[in-house]
Amino acid sequence: MSASITFMGAARTVTGSRHLLTINGRKILVDCGLFQGPREVEQMNWTPFAVPPSEIDAVVVTHAHTDHIGLLPRLAAQGFRGPVYATPGSIGIARISLPDGGRIQEEDARWHNRHKTSRHTEALPLFTESDAYQALKLFQPVRYGELHELPGGAQFRFLPAGHILGASFAEIYFESGERVLMSGDLGRKDRPIIKDPTPVDWAEHLVLESTYGNRLHEDDDPQVILERLVNRAAEEGTTMLIPSFAIGRTQELLWHLHQLLEAGRIPRVPIFIDSPMASAATLITLQSKDDHDDEMKVSLEEGKSPFRSDMVQFVRDRQASKALNRQRGAQIIIAGSGMCSGGRIIHHLKNRLDDPKTTVLFTGFQAQGTRGRQILEGAETVTIHRDVIPVRARIEKINGLSAHADQQEIMDWLGNFRQPPKTTYLVHGEIDAAEALQARIQAELGWTVEIPRRGDRRVLED
Repeated sequence: MSASITFMGAARTVTGSRHLLTINGRKILVDCGLFQGPREVEQMNWTPFAVPPSEIDAVVVTHAHTDHIGLLPRLAAQGFRGPVYATPGSIGIARISLPDGGRIQEEDARWHNRHKTSRHTEALPLFTESDAYQALKLFQPVRYGELHELPGGAQFRFLPAGHILGASFAEIYFESGERVLMSGDLGRKDRPIIKDPTPVDWAEHLVLESTYGNRLHEDDDPQVILERLVNRAAEEGTTMLIPSFAIGRTQELLWHLHQLLEAGRIPRVPIFIDSPMASAATLITLQSKDDHDDEMKVSLEEGKSPFRSDMVQFVRDRQASKALNRQRGAQIIIAGSGMCSGGRIIHHLKNRLDDPKTTVLFTGFQAQGTRGRQILEGAETVTIHRDVIPVRARIEKINGLSAHADQQEIMDWLGNFRQPPKTTYLVHGEIDAAEALQARIQAELGWTVEIPRRGDRRVLED
């Protein structure tokens, strides 16, 4: 029996999750994510795969965020033909996000080619919408807790990770009975709609995310903030714009708004979900019963869905989206993208950002260099479609909606282990976050902890 792991992405950086397990000569890729962020990071998506895609036997997907699955279409286009194992919830989200990613790639390439000068070469998409549909044909569903065979004599099962719909830990067993636990992204306890992260008490090898390894989440109560802002919008007859991530964050916002409405803490205000992806993700959330926590199950059984049509309107048509810009009176418009880097929120900002009565509510992390970060940090103007737009709207933020466990929550989850793993490998975090988490684990638990570099290979069994 021989087994090794090679860290091919999300090593000393947050995005591009991709880890290669070689088991008795067979190659299994855990996640195949897109690198996201500054140009120099995104350029890594064009780097040839370290292993020819045709030589990879299978892919195991922990969850369907783009930084974990976004490069699967390119992998398939370059020769991968094996199965892609994922939970039903993750497959549902992938069916939305991967084709959308291909369309964006093609649109970006066309835009650059229309505006390029004679000095520039023709821009090509990283992958196409057609590539995405070909990749989707390779997906095979595996439900939580089911043991499934892998090439090389290994087996694996998925355990709920509490991060987003369908998110899982991948627990991979070798023939010897030893296992490597791939955390994917570790979620948080007591979040609405989905199950809590599964407590794990044993793994010989642990690959653990460290996104918030040096931070503690601010203890905001999102319902208190939403109550204040919705009541203000209702009293003034004004608009709330909420740039939101389509998968997870939008559904969580609807849950909190529904709870406030049921408790009589806010009046009924028109809520519009102006995002085809968020609308589709909400439907999948309703259908993915394996992911629902007890509170969500009870709400649905009692006919109190947080997504019901008398509370929220889903805007799919582009013309209906444009009509919202002419609409007056109290309303809440939730639209993507969450960092204001694209999507329909851009058009709403362009029309309302200069209005002092408009409220823009940010509900998630805003990466350096994004339009959302500029607005949040107090920029007096932003450029949208080459127009300079004054920022006069009231800017607000909720800090308590992160889907990632913070440092203390990671430590609490690790506290379930009855014995330390032989080695814990910290991935999916910037180096300062990973080093802070490494130091705390070593000091408090006494574990052996490594922070691998991209390309590093470690023998797990020999």
